[in-house]
Amino acid sequence: MPVFPFAHGDGGGPASILGMADATGSWLIDNRERQRRLYGAPLGERVRRLTGALGISQARLARTLGISPAMLSQLVSARRVKIGDPAVLARMLLLDQRCHRMRLPASRAAVDELLAEVAETHWHWNGRPAQRPRPLGHRVPRDEGGGTAAAVLRGVAEPARLAAAAAALGPTFPELAEILRQAASRPGA
Repeated sequence: MPVFPFAHGDGGGPASILGMADATGSWLIDNRERQRRLYGAPLGERVRRLTGALGISQARLARTLGISPAMLSQLVSARRVKIGDPAVLARMLLLDQRCHRMRLPASRAAVDELLAEVAETHWHWNGRPAQRPRPLGHRVPRDEGGGTAAAVLRGVAEPARLAAAAAALGPTFPELAEILRQAASRPGA
């Protein structure tokens, strides 16, 4: 986590407070941009879109995702950049996908059912929950996936798993993470 630069020398007068506010604003802007690179949009935008579309509170969304409300608040405000648990990211992406397919405004019962389904989803990182995993070493022919790396990845993993892998690889292998993000963001392409 970055350190806030404090003004030096004047003992904390108005100018140094202003300088600290400028540094804090810059730090948050940088964090939002890092979130945009990692997740396609700042998490505050994604969370507001979900809570608004579903008519739920941020605390209820946090419970559904399996994260504390305080942690979600830090992510939304960009005081924290990354979602640490890949399962939380996968649930958020699943909820986002399902929300796009719902007719909005949805009934309270439909929203409750969707949130319960997402909250109860358990991710098995050695296999896909909805389908039987392909055997290790399985090769996808180039023409089966459309020829691009992103298309081939879509042929072997669900978008939520691709996004979780992108988040995990991002700091160390940003080029590979970008391909994974592209594959996750366009499942039908």
